[in-house]
Amino acid sequence: MLLEFHATFNLHRDVMPWVLSQGAPDAIEKCSRTLRIINVERNENVLYTWKGREGFTNVGLYDPLTKQNEMLYSFDREVNIVSCSVNNEKTLLALSYCNPMCETQSRALSPVSRYLALIIEIKPTNNVRVLKAVDSSLRVQFLYPVEDVHAYKYESHLLIVSEEKYIEQFHVTVGYEDGNRVVMKTSGLIPKDRIAEDFVWAQWDMTDQRLFYVIPKHSSCVLHCIQFYPEGTFNYVFEVPLEIYFVAEGVSLINLGYEPPEDRERGKPTFPNLQVFTNKTGGLCLFYYQPPKPLQELTYVVAFLHKGCSKTFKVSPAIEDSQQLKNLSFINIDGYVAVYLPDHFLHLINTRYPDLMCYHLFLAGGNARISGVCSDCPLQSVLKTFVIEHCTGILFSVSVNQAQLLKFLTESRLDCERLAGLHCFLLHLDHQPHWETLIIEWICESLSTCTTFDPIQEFIIASLHKSLSLETVYLDKLLPYTSVPSWNKNIDGVTCTTDITDMPILKIGKFKGSWEKFHSELEYMKLAQQSFIYSNNLQRRDWCKLISQVDTNEKRNYVYQRNVLDNAKRVLLNMNTGKYDKRIVPLNQEDDYEQKDLMGLMMVKLKDHLSQHLHHVGKNKIDKFVLDFVSKQLDLVCQMLEVVWRKHALDPGVLCVRDGSGKTSEYFAFHVMCRISEATSRMCMPLPPGFQTLHLVLAVRCLPLGNFLHYIDNGALPLTEAFVIKLLKELDDSEENEKLKCSIIIRLPENICEKVHHLWDHASSNNYIAMKYVKKLLFRLHRREVISQSVTGRSPLYINFLPLNYLILMLSEVEDRALNPFEEDNIDAAFLEEIALKQTSVLLNLQKC
Repeated sequence: MLLEFHATFNLHRDVMPWVLSQGAPDAIEKCSRTLRIINVERNENVLYTWKGREGFTNVGLYDPLTKQNEMLYSFDREVNIVSCSVNNEKTLLALSYCNPMCETQSRALSPVSRYLALIIEIKPTNNVRVLKAVDSSLRVQFLYPVEDVHAYKYESHLLIVSEEKYIEQFHVTVGYEDGNRVVMKTSGLIPKDRIAEDFVWAQWDMTDQRLFYVIPKHSSCVLHCIQFYPEGTFNYVFEVPLEIYFVAEGVSLINLGYEPPEDRERGKPTFPNLQVFTNKTGGLCLFYYQPPKPLQELTYVVAFLHKGCSKTFKVSPAIEDSQQLKNLSFINIDGYVAVYLPDHFLHLINTRYPDLMCYHLFLAGGNARISGVCSDCPLQSVLKTFVIEHCTGILFSVSVNQAQLLKFLTESRLDCERLAGLHCFLLHLDHQPHWETLIIEWICESLSTCTTFDPIQEFIIASLHKSLSLETVYLDKLLPYTSVPSWNKNIDGVTCTTDITDMPILKIGKFKGSWEKFHSELEYMKLAQQSFIYSNNLQRRDWCKLISQVDTNEKRNYVYQRNVLDNAKRVLLNMNTGKYDKRIVPLNQEDDYEQKDLMGLMMVKLKDHLSQHLHHVGKNKIDKFVLDFVSKQLDLVCQMLEVVWRKHALDPGVLCVRDGSGKTSEYFAFHVMCRISEATSRMCMPLPPGFQTLHLVLAVRCLPLGNFLHYIDNGALPLTEAFVIKLLKELDDSEENEKLKCSIIIRLPENICEKVHHLWDHASSNNYIAMKYVKKLLFRLHRREVISQSVTGRSPLYINFLPLNYLILMLSEVEDRALNPFEEDNIDAAFLEEIALKQTSVLLNLQKC
């Protein structure tokens, strides 16, 4: 199954044996029937309650670290505990319960309040204080410090949420007597603050210690958020209007105690399923679902508060019984929220990058099933990536099963599914090198099947974004996270419409932790009309300009090129050569000036881009980030090649051009390198040293000569100096090899030809030597003077053929002047005449080359 549920706590597995060992073996049935979870604290301690044979009501705690149970408190009578919480030091217990006697007596005859909220000293149990005695249900929750817990052990802070629509915070001061004995210091009324009132919905975020609540206003509602701090202070962080209206008169509470299912259904108004989820990158989303009265398509709305938009999803599952709709669950997986309807569908909604539908993974039928979870019981998210199943008393940790995701990728036939799965793998999962190898293997094998996106580009861009974007605030807004700019295709089984929503109004001036990231999201959206994401278009234009040396300002051009080359050297030194214990891909370090220019230019442009927007980041930090960015690009290409070489058992001997035709594995490697070269070219991204030479060698081994030359002529295989030297040295002058060498020589750029022509004693090389010498000779002479002297003083050996006659006259003039320029290259006039005659004959089709 794509989602993996691991039972971290099970009442009947982890608690029931301990309960029976407390001396009530004959009350198994009653204990089993009344045993239930009542709270899960921030440190994952589980609070539970059960009723014994003699009418006692007990509260226990299970510590997942020690896997031990502990009795916290016991009533000597049966009470219905509604809510319970223990402070971080396990010295104070707060609970609320309903007095069952009030349910059987007439309200006119019983002056006793129906609900009580107590705070109890439990180290040891020596004092009980009543905090509230009211007729409406109460929920209690201790605040948990998120910093140094020891600094606040003398004061605990308690929230009390009343269904009379108000929330209060109590400040309880404690002291230590007789060693570890804890005593509440405050006599009389405990100090308290009124936090909120007149709300209709509230949700406690245990992980980040914040409270969300909704207050009705006219025909809509307003969502508020309060952040609590370890010392008991709090801030109203934001408010945002919602296009939602609660028609029920009661109060809906999320993650503030867990009532038994029978109590939850009895006499309770029906509320829409509304929940807020956050993630570690600053995302904040509101999920809303109102069960339809007539049986029709399911509609659920996701308001991405950090993006200023909402998406309305509509699904049409084959549902016969409307009672099944009550089991719809929202599951937070930190970066995704799963909308799950058992036996029908599983919709993974991307909360970090919600813009394109191709990043939301929708599964139906067998792919949507989750094993080990009761299909008749809804799931409730309590902590990040944790859900509770009330009817069975099981706490699950939820994660994406990487093996199943890879299987899903392998079996997918739609590009939207492949892209969503690959995006999940690359950007959201923390995986070991083994999984990186498997995903690269899948990418290499799927290059021809993905038609609407390039998996190599997605791999490089997403990997860079994940590894580097979290280094500083705002950086993830400046780097691309995907290779897909837009997506207009529908996804089978679900339709989606997008609307603009109001942005949250922030009420604080300073931001820390996740709120800093949330604030950066809002600031980015306010300026979203500007282009912040790094683009390669301008870089390509500047690179072409740099290579062709169009810049007329020679001094500036020299300094600029020197800066570019210095940056390239830093990149090559910073590459992660120790990624593998022993590299097997024969990438030789060589001078490829165009690739070095591109490396340096990318650093210059990216540095300018980041410096323009990251004003709060120092220059050295930006320099380090840019260096890592470009270096990791090259490392990712090397990593892909390493996976291909190891999987297909290719050895360094593949770099030899004398071994004849290539093997099947070499054809595959050549194809992968072609796709890498194509992908990086579109991204204007440099290639690691030796890549192009290795690519050329594989091309020689795998392609017929005509196809090989076609690749060169179309720019798919740029010739390198190292390849040409290898070709001229390793191949003999057989007819076939001579034809190959000649074809390469005539295609060489001038800067390479100057360095390699002397390595091959052949007519083609001699032609180049002669042409180069004549060009140098003509450059030394004044053309007009030579021509005038040549015309007036004709030699008796004058031949009526202009090209050869002109050359003879030129050389005679030079010899007459005794310049003797032939000593440097051991060239004389006769040699040049011979070459000129041969070249002329070839041009006139009088003989073959």
